[in-house]
Amino acid sequence: MLSLKKSIFETTPEELSAWSTAKGLAKFRAAQLNQWIFTNKVYSTEEMSNIPKEVKQDLNSDFDWQFPEITSRLEANDGATKLLLKSEKGHLIESVILRYENRISLCVSSQVGCKMACSFCQTGKLGFFRNLSAAEIMAQFALAQSIVKPEGRFVTHVVFMGMGEPLDNYDNVIKSVNLMIDGYGLNPKNVTISTSGIVPKLLTLADDTKASLAVSLHAAREDLRTELMPINRKYPLSELKEALLHYQAKTGRRMTFEYILIKDKNTSLKEAKELIKFLHGFRAKVNLIPFNHHPGLEYDKPFEETIRTFQKYISDRSYPAPVRYSKGLEVSGACGQLAAKNMDSLEASPTRGAAYERPTPSL
Repeated sequence: MLSLKKSIFETTPEELSAWSTAKGLAKFRAAQLNQWIFTNKVYSTEEMSNIPKEVKQDLNSDFDWQFPEITSRLEANDGATKLLLKSEKGHLIESVILRYENRISLCVSSQVGCKMACSFCQTGKLGFFRNLSAAEIMAQFALAQSIVKPEGRFVTHVVFMGMGEPLDNYDNVIKSVNLMIDGYGLNPKNVTISTSGIVPKLLTLADDTKASLAVSLHAAREDLRTELMPINRKYPLSELKEALLHYQAKTGRRMTFEYILIKDKNTSLKEAKELIKFLHGFRAKVNLIPFNHHPGLEYDKPFEETIRTFQKYISDRSYPAPVRYSKGLEVSGACGQLAAKNMDSLEASPTRGAAYERPTPSL
């Protein structure tokens, strides 16, 4: 049953303070509540030891504290936890927790399915169903915090690289990333929106959030990128570059480009030269991501020698080009694979189209 209450997960510190004032509570009580939720990442009133019983009752009555249902939880030996979650509307979405020695990253989904129709997409079979609300996005964040908290750790990095195109769900994504930064205190450099390149949204992004930006490029030649990413027909590389230069001029930040290395497709010396031409004018790094084989797709991972040759050509021209090997491969590590395996559980949608996903990041 859908809840009509406001989700505690999307509630800002200012809104919680306003609620406290409306309830006639002392000012220090709002500070306590904000401390519990935004600093301590506590999502149960039972754990709030210095909050009176009647205030807890009001919090439970006025806000929705329910986490999304975990349909599947898979643990990998490399520290990745993959979660298949069911929304209140019955749709399946994915989140991936990535544990590193000095940080914990969370890969979140922003849509159920996607419209981008990239040819290397495992979730292409799913279609597009709907945008996730800010509450559903923040619920992934809160759930992950509750999972890693018993380990004595917090989620420190968030990447919008799961199911969906974040800039196609612009308002809810912006609201979520700003709450992570301004409410939960995450460093803006550690909250990353990854996009396939919706040019009009890129032109406004710098004005709307301090979050970082990563661009899924995957080819620097118009015909090849169009083959891999049909969005290139609408927003070709020339327009994408112009928008990104505008973004970089406004923010002063170094650009990050994601480049999936696909065997016999985009890893030749010719493609490396095209990439260098595209990068001219940017302060940038390129994350090289060897393709993870997906059942049902013809693409495959390049040979290691090919990967290193491509990397060397880029890095020799003063562009950092780390090779990012994905975590969680043993548990269907690429975002969308679990949902694809459970696609029969998804509800049909009149707007069903093609889906887009990105490989599980190693950020």
